[in-house]
Amino acid sequence: MDFPWLYEEVLGNPVKSWLAAGAAFAAFLSAGFFLKRVVLGRLRALAERTDTGLDDAFVRALAAVRGWELAFVALALAARSLYVPPAVDRALHVGLVLVASFRAAAFLQEVMNYLWRSATAEVVEGDPTSRSALRNVEYVLSALVWLGAVLFVLDNLGVNITTAVAGLGIGGIAVAMAAQQILGDLFSSFVIFMDKPFRVGDTISVDGLAGTVENVGLKTTHVRSVSGEMLVFSNSDLTRSRLKNFKQLTERRGVIAFSVPFDTPRAKLALVPGLVNAAFQGKTAARFDRAHYTGFSPSGHQFEAVWFAVSEDLTVFMNLQQAVHLDLLDSLEREKISLAYPTQTVNLSK
Repeated sequence: MDFPWLYEEVLGNPVKSWLAAGAAFAAFLSAGFFLKRVVLGRLRALAERTDTGLDDAFVRALAAVRGWELAFVALALAARSLYVPPAVDRALHVGLVLVASFRAAAFLQEVMNYLWRSATAEVVEGDPTSRSALRNVEYVLSALVWLGAVLFVLDNLGVNITTAVAGLGIGGIAVAMAAQQILGDLFSSFVIFMDKPFRVGDTISVDGLAGTVENVGLKTTHVRSVSGEMLVFSNSDLTRSRLKNFKQLTERRGVIAFSVPFDTPRAKLALVPGLVNAAFQGKTAARFDRAHYTGFSPSGHQFEAVWFAVSEDLTVFMNLQQAVHLDLLDSLEREKISLAYPTQTVNLSK
């Protein structure tokens, strides 16, 4: 049976060609959805029964394919059997390259991120600073993947990649000179990761500003000050500065300095170092070092005692210091030894 209408041209193509293209579009689209829903579901079930996470990364990357992407690929493939205007053919080609490049880059990024995280899992475990720095490296690697995808698209669109790469080299030099500070901060973030002068959670002091490190980023480090506000330091400033890391303290040193009046008897003066030593007895978190009569001050006889709190915690140190001061005051009162006032006596003669 002959159907003459099948040979009638519509938009430059016989009807039968349109029907064949429509059937091809339906077949490609059905195959895509079959693979996405049925085959991918079985792959997911198999991946859940394995111990490795690489197959899970593959499944996640494949599951991210959208329905409109499948539809566009099916349309572009089906349209190859038709005559279409050059502008339409060019648009389909560009769209197909963009969709394929985007999905390939996303797939590669997902797999690469899994491999990177698996390789660095032991490093970042329990170390927020390493986690932050390695996350920054992950960002850089992802940027390189997408840069490669962009160059691939440009190459398929007829752009001279050699010229583009040369332009990127020259432009890169200009950008590097203009963004020297930013690149310095980026490099410093890796220096902080490698050298580890501090970690997230450490209490540090930089140029008289103290606080707890909350995040180490690509460009800046965020420090929560003791009074509550957020301090933001550029990473290059931190690597150039002399900073104090209180988290790495094993002991805190304390000094007790006081004076007793000049009219205190010598026998009483000799008791004072022993009274200071006795004030530390029973305090297991404190280590007494020494107590001495150091000489004369404008207001009386000067004494100095040195001790250590066997803890990096400032609260523990302050509690010990308070307890020692109160016990020392009690001992001085029992011995009827008073503390000197910061006064001077001036004798005037007629």
